[in-house]
Amino acid sequence: MSGEKSGVTATLETVRQGEVPTHVAVIMDGNGRWARQRGLPRWEGHRAGMAAVRETIEGAAEAGVAHLTMYAFSDENWFRPPVEVEALMLLLEEYVRSQREALVRHGIRVTVFGDRLRLPEEARQAIRELEASTEGGTALEVHLAISYGARAELAGVAQALAQRCLEGELAPEEINAELFEAELLTSDWPDPDLLIRTSGEQRISNFLLWQLAYAELFVTDVLWPDFTREHLYGALVDYRRRERRFGLVKA
Repeated sequence: MSGEKSGVTATLETVRQGEVPTHVAVIMDGNGRWARQRGLPRWEGHRAGMAAVRETIEGAAEAGVAHLTMYAFSDENWFRPPVEVEALMLLLEEYVRSQREALVRHGIRVTVFGDRLRLPEEARQAIRELEASTEGGTALEVHLAISYGARAELAGVAQALAQRCLEGELAPEEINAELFEAELLTSDWPDPDLLIRTSGEQRISNFLLWQLAYAELFVTDVLWPDFTREHLYGALVDYRRRERRFGLVKA
């Protein structure tokens, strides 16, 4: 994964001059560093990052992206200090309360995937309300990965297929990529075409390990709270320059 220039931006007009990816995935990184640089507690960085979430969702809808998947809270995040985890859960509830009407107004449909059982009941209720309120949205589908880890997802798929074999519904030799893919939490959506990671870190961090097999990667040094729709547009324009071969070669 090669790093990109810090702060690459573009205009919506430039984006609309060519093809845009159908599905964009985002690893939102840098909230803690943003807060530390300002002498603030980490949770203030997460709060500041909420504005970047709104910017990115609205920018993706304006650009004509069909699916936007955002890594909001990972399995590993549960091991952070309890005060930070509690703050993140409260911010999730705050986001739903403050943004739900705008999401509905803009035709944004939101779905959440991950291990919801680990979430506090208040957070689960907020998610249910958000999904129900935005169910009719057609302008953009936003998928939030919350309490999600790709290794856990793949282990769950293996367990589900093994159970089908035990029940005689499936023979081991019948298992193929298509059957495996159908059991993924993301099976209803196309795989991401583009992965954006902020803050300059060059790793996937246990995010969509199967689905990102052939995604184009864009890394920016911009910290997540400073990420704007113009930064998103810059990544979309950069994507247009890529030659996607999916393991093949040009004739």
